Amino acid sequence: MSRRPIALSPDLLRLQNEGYDIDIGDGFLLVRDVPFIDSQRAVRRGMLISTLKLSGDIAEKPDTHVCYWTGTHPCHADGSKISSIENSSAPQDLAPGVRADFTFSAKADYRDYYHKMTTYMGRISGEAAKLDPSVTACTFPVIPTGENESVFKYIDTATSRAGIGVINARLDGLRIGIAGLGGTGSYILDFVAKTCVAEIRLFDGDIFSQHNAFRSPGAPSIEELQAKPQKVTRFAAIYSNMRRGITVHDAFLEPDNFALLDGLDFIFVCMDVGSTKRALIEHVVNRGVPFIDVGMGVVVNDGRLSGIVRTTTSTADTRDSAARHISFAEGDVGANEYSSNIQIAELNALNAAMAVIRWKKLFGVYNDTRKEVYAGYSLASGETVVEGLA
Repeated sequence: MSRRPIALSPDLLRLQNEGYDIDIGDGFLLVRDVPFIDSQRAVRRGMLISTLKLSGDIAEKPDTHVCYWTGTHPCHADGSKISSIENSSAPQDLAPGVRADFTFSAKADYRDYYHKMTTYMGRISGEAAKLDPSVTACTFPVIPTGENESVFKYIDTATSRAGIGVINARLDGLRIGIAGLGGTGSYILDFVAKTCVAEIRLFDGDIFSQHNAFRSPGAPSIEELQAKPQKVTRFAAIYSNMRRGITVHDAFLEPDNFALLDGLDFIFVCMDVGSTKRALIEHVVNRGVPFIDVGMGVVVNDGRLSGIVRTTTSTADTRDSAARHISFAEGDVGANEYSSNIQIAELNALNAAMAVIRWKKLFGVYNDTRKEVYAGYSLASGETVVEGLA
C-alpha cells in the first residue's frame, strides 16, 4: 500500500520520524522490530499491529483499543508473562503475510495512533530495557519508495522530521539544468539532487580528471580516476543512488545543440567560456527562461589569495540589472588564479550554496526581502555585497 497516509497523518508521521519501523498494509498499521523479553529472559523482536481507520488518506482516531502481536508472548524482565494486556483470542491470519499470534487489550481512550502504539510498546519494550538499556524500537530503518511514489529512491525523512514538507514541495515538478559540471556545477548538483525537482539535466562534454577531484564533492579512488569517466555519467551514477530524474548530455553546449535546453524551468550557468556562454545566455533570455550565473575571480595578493565569489540572477524582472554583472571573460586569460589553483573546493561549494539559496528564494522556499540580483562575497573582508530590486 502507498505510504501516503503516513506522510499526511501527523501521528503516523511522528512514529516514522522518531525511527519506528512502521508500514501500512491491508487496513493495518504495522510496527516491526519491537524488542521484548521471552520466557527465557532473552531479548527478542516482534511486530505490533493495529487496525488502521482512515478518512481518505488521513488516519482518524483509533476505533478500538485492541492490538495484535506477532512473536512469542512478551514477558516481564523476570520471565513471567505480561498478563495485564493478555487477551484469550486464538492466533489468526489478519492479511496475506500478516499473522497475529496474540491479541492484546489495554483499554484507554487513545488520542491517535502515536498514543496507542507507543503506549503498548512502552509496556512491552520497557521490560526489555530493564535487561538491556540499549534496546529500542526506534531502529530508523531505510524506507524505499516506489517508482511512481517519489523522485527519491528512499523517503526524505530530513524534510519530514523538520516539518517543512509543504515549503519544500514548492520545488516539486521543476525541471532544472546545470550547464557545466566543474567545481561549482558539481556542488550545485549535490544540493539540487536533495530537492524534490522532477528533473536535473546535466551538460558537460569533459572527462572527470585528477584536478576535478580536488574541487568537487566526494573522494574518488585512483582506479576511478584512471578510468577517466565522463563527468556527466560519473555524477549521474553517484546521485542516481538516491534519486530519479537525472538526465545527462555528454556534450559541451554550443549554439547547434542549445535545443537540449528546451523544456527547462531554470538553468544554473556554470561556464567559463565567454563566447559560448554569451550565446547560451542570449538563447535562454530569448525564451524567457530564468537562470543564475555563477563565477569567481581569485588573485594572488601579497602572497595570499583574495577575490570575489559571485552569483547573478536573471529573471524576466531582472534582465537589465543582471546583464551588467555577468562576466564573459575566457577562463584562461588574465591574472585569474582560479584557472590554475585547483584546491579551492570551499569556494566552489560557497558559490554553489549562494546560487542554490538564491534559486530557492525565487521559488518561495526561503524568505526574499531584497529580491537579489547580484551577490558578491569578498574573501579579504568577509563581506557580502548584495544588489536587489528592493
